[in-house]
Amino acid sequence: MLSLALALAFALVGLAIALTLWRLLAGPTLADRILALDTLAINAIALVLLAGLALGTRAYFEAALLLAMTGFVGTVALAKYRLGGGLID
Repeated sequence: MLSLALALAFALVGLAIALTLWRLLAGPTLADRILALDTLAINAIALVLLAGLALGTRAYFEAALLLAMTGFVGTVALAKYRLGGGLID
């Protein structure tokens, strides 16, 4: 039962990544692209966590935590750049 749930979750996260990539490429404004990058980071975290569940190892959970922190810092930096400020004040 767990393998069926993992397979379905992998498929749905893959679909979410594909739709997010479409929004990243077709986004009409910079703000849309920044949100798409943030959503892509969240989807990547979900994919890494699913891989950790499927393989039964804890290393993937630590990698997901690092990916979450990196995604947050990247989103904040892009939002600050979008507002017109420099990256470092």
